[in-house]
Amino acid sequence: MTSFSTLTRSLSRRFSRRHALRSVCLAATVVAGLAPATGALAQTAGYPNKPVRIIVGFPAGTGPDIVARLLAQKLSEGWGNLGVIVDNKPGAGGLIAATEAARATPDGYTLMLGETGQLSIAPSSYNKLPYDPQKDFAPVSQVVTADFALLVNPQKVPSRNVKDFVAWTQQQKGLFLATFGAGTPGHFGAFMFGEAVKLKPEPVHYKNTTDALGGLFSGDVQGVFASVGLAAPNVKAGKLAALGTTGGTRSNALPDVPTIKEQGYPSLEFNSWFGIVAPGKTPPDILARLQADVMKAVQSPEGKAKLEEAGFRVTGTTREEFARIIAADTVTWGKAVAATGFKAD
Repeated sequence: MTSFSTLTRSLSRRFSRRHALRSVCLAATVVAGLAPATGALAQTAGYPNKPVRIIVGFPAGTGPDIVARLLAQKLSEGWGNLGVIVDNKPGAGGLIAATEAARATPDGYTLMLGETGQLSIAPSSYNKLPYDPQKDFAPVSQVVTADFALLVNPQKVPSRNVKDFVAWTQQQKGLFLATFGAGTPGHFGAFMFGEAVKLKPEPVHYKNTTDALGGLFSGDVQGVFASVGLAAPNVKAGKLAALGTTGGTRSNALPDVPTIKEQGYPSLEFNSWFGIVAPGKTPPDILARLQADVMKAVQSPEGKAKLEEAGFRVTGTTREEFARIIAADTVTWGKAVAATGFKAD
């Protein structure tokens, strides 16, 4: 018969072996769990150490392209002239670019200059998007906002303010407003304008800004809502007349043009915005670095001056602020989309 002391020694040895085995397993589990984090830290420690690409969903020379190139220059300077490449991927109202950016490797080396249409309007105007604005993108910083100007051809339209334009269009066969594409801010902005002035404009969708302005010059349409940055050179050159702007205050680029709110339509205020977003699973450390560097670039005296000269209002927000803006505008623009009954697919 086994003595009590012998049994105790046997159990003690079994417990020690079992405890040692558990310790080894636990250590292995901890190391395995830490491995990805350690890899991520190693990856972000030297970020950036190679050229960064900013995808833009619109052609060269447009508002988003101008913002992206000015930002790319300042970021590159801040990163020791490492190189920041602006990659234009126009088409489908920015959806082609957004789809590519959403699927990019989330390492901070592929970013997108996102805009209102891609991130806040598309969820309502499409039944099914090839990307999820909330899950597939991580907001970094809103860079600028862009007011719109109601432009007319002074050779075709006699009006020089909104009230006269409304009275004049009531005598015409209809109000035809050009847009830079179905589902864009200018499209739904035209609808909101109609609501404010008690008219029902007929949107005429063009593929791009060049075609839309061509329709204005030819007289095929009576007006268009264009970003102030695009409008200002044409207005200053006398080619087009700006009847009003859509911001809460006058634009520095067109200081002599009153807002539409000033002209007796207090409910009409809208704009669009451009901001940097990254693929959704980009490491937080990289997002934090990007936020700091983007804010520094756009709020620097030179960066801010160049963006304002191009007709934009400089913001440079935190990630959290930008996320709130995207969410709030998704609701606001969603109401406009619902009211028109528009669906892009």
